[in-house]
Amino acid sequence: MTASETNRDADSRPGRGSPAWEVLLPAASAPARTRGRSLQTALREAVRAGRLAPGTRLPSSRDLAADLGVSRGLITEAYEQLTAEGYLRSGRGAGTWVSGAVRASGTRARDLAPRSPGTRADFVPGTPDLSLFPRAAWAAAQRGVLAELPHQDLGYPDPRGLPRLRTALAELLARRRGVVADPERLVIVSGVAQATTLLGFVLHARGIGAVGVEDPGSPQHDALYAAAGVATVPVPLDDEGLAVGPLRDSGVRAVVATPTHQYPSGIAYSAPRRAELLDWARSVDGFVLEDDYDGDFRYDRAPVGALQGLDPERVAYTGSVSKSLAPGLRLGWLLVPRSLAEDVVERKRTMDLGHPTLDQALFARFVERGDYDRQLRRCQRAYRERRDTLVAALEEHFPGSRVSGIAAGLHVIAVLPEPFGPEERFLARVAAAGVAVRPLADCTHARTAHDDVRLVLGYAHLSPARIRDGVRLMAEAAAV
Repeated sequence: MTASETNRDADSRPGRGSPAWEVLLPAASAPARTRGRSLQTALREAVRAGRLAPGTRLPSSRDLAADLGVSRGLITEAYEQLTAEGYLRSGRGAGTWVSGAVRASGTRARDLAPRSPGTRADFVPGTPDLSLFPRAAWAAAQRGVLAELPHQDLGYPDPRGLPRLRTALAELLARRRGVVADPERLVIVSGVAQATTLLGFVLHARGIGAVGVEDPGSPQHDALYAAAGVATVPVPLDDEGLAVGPLRDSGVRAVVATPTHQYPSGIAYSAPRRAELLDWARSVDGFVLEDDYDGDFRYDRAPVGALQGLDPERVAYTGSVSKSLAPGLRLGWLLVPRSLAEDVVERKRTMDLGHPTLDQALFARFVERGDYDRQLRRCQRAYRERRDTLVAALEEHFPGSRVSGIAAGLHVIAVLPEPFGPEERFLARVAAAGVAVRPLADCTHARTAHDDVRLVLGYAHLSPARIRDGVRLMAEAAAV
C-alpha cells in the first residue's frame, strides 16, 4: 500500500471530529463512577434526537476510546448495551452502525397547561390567587410529616385514602359545610374532575347512560362524563335552581348540581327547590351529584350548608382545594352514598391504586393544626375585597351594567347594556386589546339571541389594581 493510500484510508476512518465524538465528549468528562452510564445515556439520546442519523457508522471502540480519553471497555460496554436495546446494529467485521429501527423524536417538553399568554388582563374564571398559597406553613407541615410518617404508610395506600386524612376531613366538612361525613365513605381523589369521572364509570356500569347537567353550567362536565361513556342532558334553570319539571321530563336518574353557588349564574338554590330536587331523586331511585366547588366563600353571610346534609343516601358530594389552596395540588374528596361506596372504591383502586400518601399526610396535618381554616379566612378576606372592586369598576366604566348572583365565590355574571354590544364585536375588540374574558354563551347549550353583552368574569387571581386596570382596558376597547 502506498503512503497516499494509507493516508486516504486513515482520513475516511470515523474518529475525532465524527458525530459520535462530538456528542460523547461532554459525557467523557463525567465522574469515573458514573462515566459509563453517562456515555450510554448521551449516545442513546443522540440517536433518539436524530443527531446520529440511521445508517451512521460509528468509530471503532478502540479509536473512539482513544479520542475521548476513556477506557476501551467503557465504549465496548456502551456499544453492546445499545445494540441489545436496538439503537445500534453490528456484525462481525462490519463495524457498528446506528439502527434504522429508531425514529427521531423531539426532546423538548411542551407545556399544555391552560393559560392566557400575552394578555394584559385575564378575567377568565376558575383560578384562585396562587400567590396566597401558604408556602411557609406548607413547608413546615411537610417537614413534620417526613419526620413522623410511619414507614408502612409509604406502601400502597387504602384506595379511599389515609384514615388520618379521611378522619380530619370528615370533621372539617361536617363543621364547615354541614355534611353527614362518614370517614368510611369518604374517598380522596385528584380533584373534582376525577371524582366526576369515577361517578360516571360507576353509574354507567349500573345502566345509567345519561346524567342531567345544569344549563347554563360548567362546560367541563360534558367531556368528563363522555370519557366514562355517559351522555349529558342539559336541564334549564329558573330563579330558584334546576327546573324540576324539565328534569322529570328528561328521564335521567342522576343530575349534576351546584346548589350552594350555581356555576355560572351565581344563584343559591332556594330551600323549597332543594327539597324538590331530593324528592325527585327519591322518586326515580336516582342521585344528585353535588359539586361544592367554592362553598366556603360567601361574603355577605354564613355559607349555606351543602345539599348532601339533607339526604346523604341520595347525594354524592365532591369538593377540592383547587380554589382554596391551588389546583396544581390535584387534591379533592368524594363523599358517596352507601349504595355506591363499594363500586366507587373498587373503581378508584383500578384507576390509580390510591392518591399519593405523602400529599395526604401533609394535608391531614395542615387540617388538624388549623392551618387550612386560617387559609380559608385569608382567602375570604382577599376575594371579598376583589369582588367589591370589580363591581365598583364595572359601575364606573360600564354605566347601566348589572352583576347577578349572590356575593360569593370567585366569579360574577356581568351583563353590559346594549350600547356596548353586539357581543361578537365586543369580544373581538377586547381580545384585540389583550383582555381575556369568557362569554356566558360558552357555558350554555341553549344559545339565544340578545343585544347586550353577557360575561363570566373571574376576579380572585387579580389584585384590586389589576382589576381596575383590566375593566378600564375593556371599556376603552369597547369604545373604539
